[in-house]
This record gives sequence, structure tokens and C-alpha cells, in this order.
Amino acid sequence: MTTTTVNAPALASGRDGGLTGTGMLLKIWLRRDRVMMPAWIYGLTALVSSTVYSFKHEYDTASALQSFARGINDNPSMRALYGPVLNYQDVGGVSAWRLGATGTAMVAVMCVLLVVRHTRAEEETGRLELVGAASVGRRAPLTAALLTAVTAAGTLGAVAALVMIVFGLPVAGSIAFGLSWFGAGLVFAGVAALTAQLAESSRLANGLALGILAAAFMLRAVADAGSSAHWLSWLSPIGWAQRVRPCADEQWAVLLLPFAAFVLLAGAAYALTERRDLGAGILAPSLGPVNAPPSLRGPLALSWRLQRGTLFTWSAGFLLYGMALGGVVDGVDDLVNGSDAVLDDIRKMGGGQQDIADAFLATAMGLMALFTATYAVQSVLRLRGEESSGRLEPVLATTVGRTRWAVANLAVTAAGTVVLLALTGLGVGLVHGARSHDLAGQLPRELGAALAQLPSVWVIAAVTVLLFGALPRASSAGWGVLAVCLLLGQVGPLLKLPQAVMDISPFTHTPKLPGGDADPLPLVALTAVAAAVTAAGLIAFRRRDVT
Repeated sequence: MTTTTVNAPALASGRDGGLTGTGMLLKIWLRRDRVMMPAWIYGLTALVSSTVYSFKHEYDTASALQSFARGINDNPSMRALYGPVLNYQDVGGVSAWRLGATGTAMVAVMCVLLVVRHTRAEEETGRLELVGAASVGRRAPLTAALLTAVTAAGTLGAVAALVMIVFGLPVAGSIAFGLSWFGAGLVFAGVAALTAQLAESSRLANGLALGILAAAFMLRAVADAGSSAHWLSWLSPIGWAQRVRPCADEQWAVLLLPFAAFVLLAGAAYALTERRDLGAGILAPSLGPVNAPPSLRGPLALSWRLQRGTLFTWSAGFLLYGMALGGVVDGVDDLVNGSDAVLDDIRKMGGGQQDIADAFLATAMGLMALFTATYAVQSVLRLRGEESSGRLEPVLATTVGRTRWAVANLAVTAAGTVVLLALTGLGVGLVHGARSHDLAGQLPRELGAALAQLPSVWVIAAVTVLLFGALPRASSAGWGVLAVCLLLGQVGPLLKLPQAVMDISPFTHTPKLPGGDADPLPLVALTAVAAAVTAAGLIAFRRRDVT
């Protein structure tokens, strides 16, 4: 195991004043997050406002709201995805339900990324060792990172509660909802602080923390889907947020659980900080063989080795989500019963199809394509990460050329997108086919609908490749491209934006399957565009300096 030697000034400051320099680091890191943090807060606040607004306008009668809520509570798959509706007498209860499980998970992801970014990632790049040469205490970086995450979660919770109050929801319920999000953020900030001490890389630290989040979500899903396992939600921080019961006879005492968990997790992280060397993790990395086997002697094998863990994690999530979607399809008519506005919205999102089940599936497939594009952008940006961290230069010092190295990484990315969408189609097709007693008909139909999304995903990945090749410092703008496509795809049809604006997104040109016209021409055109843009990016990368 390689151990980084901690400099003497850092050790001395750690003994004499463990929190020395915390305020300085907090100020620096808040400045570094001046884009990332507001983007998360604005995005989740927009989710809150759009959700409350849609329920207030689409379910304008008590009977329509109650019919919708009963349809949710009678559908185990919907309960597994979002939890049960605890109060269906008013918009507040239904809005809190819709924002509960998934919104809480997104808050948790935000806090995990913030904490790991300012702890393990700083150590991994060597910047924290330079900071430690000044008058900075041993506990200061972890404390500043936790304060950054607490600031983000607290601000988000306060703004979300304020938005709900402005929309006319009960004050007590709105405050309880904001505190439930804040509590979840605290828990997973503590989880990330702990995994940052255990792992020796930011990638593994994020993976461990997000794996714990996935396990918490699954525990909550099992508890809500079944009738005899409700107690499992007490083992999940996501379940704790639901048991606060915002806008449904609030249970304020439950908020003590996330605060207590944060104290325990943060305390464990501080204890581990004192027991390890700077740059090292508690979990020692395993030593590899002296000589690489033939299966690892090439850039393609290296890329696969580096990305396989991430792909396996994404694959499990896509398969489970696809199976959950397949279980929901048969109950779509019941969910929208009594609301013509919801029927119209689903049909608009699904390309104007009259069959509500096909329109729902087409909308869901489009959403899964956006998630797949998220994986693709993340995977392509690994190219920039390898370059900026200095790991690319030793590879290029061998017989491996730039283009060969980049193509190998992009091949793994492309294959990963195929796997994710194929698993989505298989999950939907297997469950929907089994429930409708038409497995032979539904499985290939849903699989084809999922794979039809591939060319659009490849276009987003290709644009990110072009940014990496031509403007490496602006590579992260690939996330902005994806965000624009997300807004156009999810909001554009409802706002009736001009077709010229909608056509900016490649997802607009994807056939609305299943049920729509399976025209191959747009798919061929999108694939050609993706290939051309990727080639341009590779040419630009070959001609520029490696930074």
C-alpha cells in the first residue's frame, strides 16, 4: 500500500488546534461551489414549485385528488417508487408524497457529492497536503466540508418550505417537509464523511456512499410495497423523511433520528481521521499482480477495468426501475381517472398517442434515455479526469496513441448505454408481459422502444466528446447540454414551445415508441450526426496539447 507522508506543520496544527482554519476553508469551498450549489438548490426548488403547481391545477376537485391517491395506494409498484399517499384530502399531502422519496434521494446525492468533493477528492489531487502546510488543523477540512453540505441542505430545506407556503400549503406541513429534506441531507453528509475516510479514492468514496443510499431507498421501497414489512422503513433514512408525515399529521419527534445519526456518523469520521495518514484510506487497496495478464494489456481492457464497477451499479438500478415501470403500466388508467388535464399531459409527452398506456411508456422511455445520457456524459468526462489528474501522460508514453486511447474509452461508454437501455426494456417487458399474459408480444416491443433511444443518447455523448477535444476546460458544459435537453423534453410539450425550439434536443426526433411510428430515418440521421461530431472531437483532441 502506498502511504502519503503527512507534513510536520499539518501534524502540529492537528495536535494544537484541530479546527484551525475551518472558516477559511469554508469560505474557499463555498466560493468553489458558487455554481454547483445554486444549481442543485434552484433545480430542486423548481421541482417543488412545479409539482405543487401541477397538482393545484390538474386536480382541481377533491374527488379527482382522492381518486388519484387511491389509485396510488392500491398499486404496489407505485408505492415502491414513491411511497404511499398519507393524506389525500388536500394538495399539500399529495405534493409531499410526490416529492418525498425521490426528492429526498436527490438531496442525499447533493450532500454526498459535496462532502466527498471537499475531503477525499482534495486529498486525492494533493491539494489538501499543500493546504495542510499552512496553519490548518487536522479536523478543519472535514469540518468545513460538513458545514458546506449542511449549508446547502439547510438553504434548500428553507427555500422549499417557503415555496410551499407561498403556494398556500399549510405552514406546519411545509416546515416539516423542509426539515425532512434537511435531515436526509445531514444523514448522507455524515455517510459521505465516513466513506471518505474509508476509501482511498473519491470514486470509491462516492460509490460506497451512493450504494448506502441505494440500499436505504430499497429498504423503504420494500417496506412501502408490502403489507407486512412496514417496520423496515425505520431502518432507512429515506423512510424517516416519510415518517415525519409532512402535511399529514406531522410527527416532529421523528426528526431526532436524522440528527442523532449525523452526530454518530460525523463522530466516527472524526475518529478515523485521527487514525490514518493523509492521502491514505482505512480500507487498503489490494495489490495487483506484478505482471498484467493478457486481458489487461490494452487501452480497451484498462477502460473496462476502470468503468465496470460504475456500469454494474447503474445496470442494477436501471433493471429495477424498468421492472417497477412494468408493474405500473396496467394501472395508469386508474391513476389518471377523473383528470382530463393529466390525460392530455401524458399524451403530449408521449407524442400525442391516444392509448394512455403506450403514451405513458413512451414518456417513461424518454426519461430513461435522459438518465442514460447522464451516464454517458459522466463516462465521457472521465477522459478529462484522466488528463487533468496526470494519469494520461504515462499511458501515452507507451505505444498507445491518443486516438486509440480515447476510442477505447468511448467504446466502453457506447456499450454501457446499450446495456442500460436494454436492461430497461427487458425489465419493463418482462413484468408488463407477465402481468398482461403477453410476454412474447410485450418483451420485444418494450426492448425495441428502449433501444430506439440510443442515437439521441449518443448525440449528447458526442457533443461532450467535442467539448473535451476542442475546449477541454469547458468539458463540464456537457452537463449544461443535457440540462437543456431535459427542460425541453419534460417542459416543452406542456408549455407548447415552438417546434423550432423543441428540435434543438435530439430526443425530439426519436420515434415515440411503443405505439408510435417506427420510422428508421431519424435514428439513422441521429447516429450519423453522433459519429460526425465524435470524429470532430477526436481530431481536435489529437491536435491539441495534453494539459
